[in-house]
Amino acid sequence: MPAYHCSIPYPGTKVGNMALLPLRTKHRGPAPMMAGEGMDVIEEALQYFKANVFFRTYEVKGEVDRTLIYVTLYITECIKKLAKCKDKNHGNTEMYSLALSKFPIPGEPNFPLNAVYAKPKDDQELDLMQQYLLQLRQETGSRVCERVFSTPDGKPSKWWLCFSKKKFMDKSLLAPGA
Repeated sequence: MPAYHCSIPYPGTKVGNMALLPLRTKHRGPAPMMAGEGMDVIEEALQYFKANVFFRTYEVKGEVDRTLIYVTLYITECIKKLAKCKDKNHGNTEMYSLALSKFPIPGEPNFPLNAVYAKPKDDQELDLMQQYLLQLRQETGSRVCERVFSTPDGKPSKWWLCFSKKKFMDKSLLAPGA
């Protein structure tokens, strides 16, 4: 069975070689607000996460897939952090600090998938990419925390935390030990 790919249509806007997709978000950033119903890239990544996380390889079929890959990799980092949290408040705090922590972007030596992502062309594109990735990270962290702590007793869901040791494409966005 092949991995799930992003079904969101490419809007024609990109940063580097990632699609700048509309988001349903309350966090400020360069992503356009999503109009109407439907799934954004974060919701799609969460829906397909439990199936896609088992793949060591992933065929990139375009800019939207690169955005989906980044969100999926970030979800794995969120789950690792949330596995150490005792309640939703602690989880939200951890997600906020993880989103704002220094993170590598494409083109930097410690970015895990430089072969798949294009380096920003100039300082303006670099700034746009940092803002977009920050917005993706903030919204993804909020949504992952909601799902992990959606149990009636407020404890973390074992059905999400069981993926805390998995690595999508055998990669990690954070350096070992971070």
